[in-house]
This record gives sequence, structure tokens and C-alpha cells, in this order.
Amino acid sequence: MILAAAQTKPKRGDIASNLLNHYQLIELAAQNGVNLIAFPELSITGYERENAADLAFTRDDYRIDHLKKLAVKHNIIIIAGAPIQVESQMFIGEFVISPDNSVSIYTKQFLHEGEDEFFKPSFDYNPMIRIENQNISFAICADIDNPKHPENAKKKDADIYIASIFFSPNGIPNAYRDLQNYAQKHEMNVLMSNFSGESWGYPSGGKSAFWNNKGELIGQMNDSDSGLLLVENQNDIWTSKVLKN
Repeated sequence: MILAAAQTKPKRGDIASNLLNHYQLIELAAQNGVNLIAFPELSITGYERENAADLAFTRDDYRIDHLKKLAVKHNIIIIAGAPIQVESQMFIGEFVISPDNSVSIYTKQFLHEGEDEFFKPSFDYNPMIRIENQNISFAICADIDNPKHPENAKKKDADIYIASIFFSPNGIPNAYRDLQNYAQKHEMNVLMSNFSGESWGYPSGGKSAFWNNKGELIGQMNDSDSGLLLVENQNDIWTSKVLKN
């Protein structure tokens, strides 16, 4: 199994440019045999609150059609974030795009302060997927601040916990501390994907990373590059490498 955390520098509100970057990184991942690639929080639009309604996607949005084609073509699962509107409600969400051309969505369960003015939290959209008999669950940003979230993932027998985040440089030490703790406590492998460029007018902290189910840090990126953190499991031993974009 090979997983990839994409570390990107989004252009604010520029969906076309951000999607093109997604395509490039997915192709790079596919060339390296990746089974799943995870992008950061709201990766397609960049992190937004006030403008989220103008940038929102629907569950069957045509703008993810090419991502679906790439998932099928390369037999790869793609996790890409966007504000997603379901009926009259707006969520911080992500598309879970599978090689069988199916799409499910995950929605952020625990909102950061100030997000509730523009978004709703929801526990209704919480898919679990499987790769090579491994159960994979998802988290978005502030979800990882609440210990109940990884606890609930473990109750669902998650083997791998994937967190798509937008954390500032100041927030990264806390993210590392918490995710390492969750990995060790719940015996889950943990993959974290973060931006490395500015979003919403704030710097992001990069340092996308992976911890094995013993809580050992297996690989990480720096705070400034964009590209992929690849982690590979062979005989229960994880190794990592970084591919710069």
C-alpha cells in the first residue's frame, strides 16, 4: 500500500488553477504507484469562510468530473476538499472519489471558532473506505482538536486516520503532538496533509506528515515546499519519501 499526502499552495478562490494543480499531483502520485492521495482542507478553493457560498460545490458537481476520470484511469482514491452545499446547508467537506467512479463526501464534524457563522457541522457524512483490508477514516482540521473524533474512528475499527488540515505555523506543534498521541493511543496509522502557502490571508505551516500505529514519525515535509509525501507499507513496515512539485 502506498499513500500520499499532497502539500499544496492554493490560489485564493481560483478553482481552475487549484484543480490543475490537483491533476498534476495526482499524475505524479500515479506514476509512483499511489493507492490514495489526500489533499488539505478546502484544497480546491483554498480556505474560505465569507466567500464559501460563491465557491460552493454540490455533491454531483461537474467540476469534479476530471478528478473522477483520473481516479478510474489510475486506480487511485482521491480526497479533495471544498465547501459543499447539500440542499440548503453549507459544509466544510471533502470528496472521496473512488476508482469505481463512485463519490462519497465527508463533512467536518467539529468546527473552528467563527466557522459556524458560515458552515454547519455534521456527523451524517462520515464514510469509511478499505484498501488492502485496511479501514480508512477521515478528519478535517479542527476535528483533530477534539479527542472524541479519533476515538470514534477507532470504535469503527479504523486502521488509518487521514487528516486534511489548514494549520498555521503556530498550530503545527499542537497538531503533531495530538496526532502522534492518537496514533499511539488508538494504534492507528495517521496521515496529515496541510497547505504550505498562504490561504485566507494567513500563512500555513506545511509539514505534512505520517505516523505509524506505534506513534512513530515515519516521514514529513518541510514548511515551504509543495509536492507529495509518499508512505509505503511493506510487511507492516512503513517507509517514506518526499517528491517536490
